[in-house]
Amino acid sequence: MYKNIKSLVEQKLFQNFIIAIIILNGITMGMETSTTIMKHFSEYILTFDKMVIAIFTLEIILRIFVYRVSFFKDPWSLFDFFIVLISLFPANESFAIFRVLRVFRLFRLITVVPQMRKIVAALLSVIPGMLSIMTLMALIFYIFAIMSTNLFGENFPQWFGTLGDSFYTLFQVMTLESWSMGIVRPIMEVHPYAWAFFIPFIFVATFVMINLIVAVIVDAMAILKESEEQNIIGEVKNSEFSLQDEIKDLKKEINDLKNLITKMKMD
Repeated sequence: MYKNIKSLVEQKLFQNFIIAIIILNGITMGMETSTTIMKHFSEYILTFDKMVIAIFTLEIILRIFVYRVSFFKDPWSLFDFFIVLISLFPANESFAIFRVLRVFRLFRLITVVPQMRKIVAALLSVIPGMLSIMTLMALIFYIFAIMSTNLFGENFPQWFGTLGDSFYTLFQVMTLESWSMGIVRPIMEVHPYAWAFFIPFIFVATFVMINLIVAVIVDAMAILKESEEQNIIGEVKNSEFSLQDEIKDLKKEINDLKNLITKMKMD
């Protein structure tokens, strides 16, 4: 029984079935946001949602039965476990937050699709480097926010009246959303040399820092790809060594068989 359940859990067909259920559940969750659809099909959608919870719960139980203690040592398995656990809470008024958190089920695609897991692993591996960059960016924002509050806060309090307002406005400028016509040009009508403040900020915050973050992520993906290639090369070498050993054993058996035949002829 254990071998049959393990074979079922590890089958590609079973994993594809779970992926299909997650995708369909994501579609029905989107349909739940439509009052028109829910008015006519709410019974079917809610029934399917209960079926999804039952399928996910059964899948987790089977995986725990197969992998046992090792299941709880795998971070991806624990992630699946807590996502399903959230789904088991009743979605009534007392636990309304859990109804909203049901959408986290879609994150299970990350755990069942290997390529997604690799991307997430690469992103997690760059967190230390990202923290350093984010700290530097926060320092840059803080310096420019103080400067902009002092320079423009009196005439443009809606954008730079407080330090918090300056942070938000500078973040908008960094994203290049209406930064010129919406913010900088109106300021330049009062402060003609304001461009000397905003252009260096955009250059540092947008073109340098953002591209630095992208470079760190790309580098992590390259390292991950190189690691995979090394693993594949190692597996191929191990297969070659195993094949060589099998050939040696086969040659030895053939020689033993020849010797035995020769001995029988001599007798």
